[in-house]
Amino acid sequence: MNQTNNPAEEIATENHPLAPFLPQGAQLLMLGSFPPPQKRWCMDFFYPNFINDMWRIMGLLFFHDKDYLVDTSNKCFKKETIIDLLTQKGIALYDTAYAVKRLQDNASDKFLEIVIPTDLALLLDQIPSCKAVVTTGQKATETFCSTWNTPAPKIGEYHTFSYKGREIRHYRMPSSSRAYPMNLSKKATYYLKMMQELNMID
Repeated sequence: MNQTNNPAEEIATENHPLAPFLPQGAQLLMLGSFPPPQKRWCMDFFYPNFINDMWRIMGLLFFHDKDYLVDTSNKCFKKETIIDLLTQKGIALYDTAYAVKRLQDNASDKFLEIVIPTDLALLLDQIPSCKAVVTTGQKATETFCSTWNTPAPKIGEYHTFSYKGREIRHYRMPSSSRAYPMNLSKKATYYLKMMQELNMID
């Protein structure tokens, strides 16, 4: 009996390992693509890979110090400080995919196959004060736009979409992954402009 050995058939589907972080009164929903493999995590929260720069960007934005949210001695991030900041500023977090297949065992979006996209409407229903959604990177942007059938904004810009009578902005930001060819301070300027336009930062 002939047996076919198709590696694609053996790739397991991964469900999202984290619950959405939806603080009361959230004004901004940040959506990545999907967490990296857990062996790359340094904390049990979003953007957990120590070489991902999201929390360094946030440190620059809100504290003028890229390492403010970084536990450098333990090569990790300060989870509780991050949660306090997000709650205070009204920033919600999740990802655009609920279930994926990893075509390669790494953190690259390029090798993620989206099996089940996130029910974004369900998220927005839970944060009625949300006035903007931001996708961080190309895969997240593509998944969001295919779900809502909207055009992709240019990096640093936004399009507006309607949901249940709400006019919500969709911003696109550069990926916080170091694989994305842009330095940290340049990435931070894009995030700063968005936060200023939303009156979330001085």
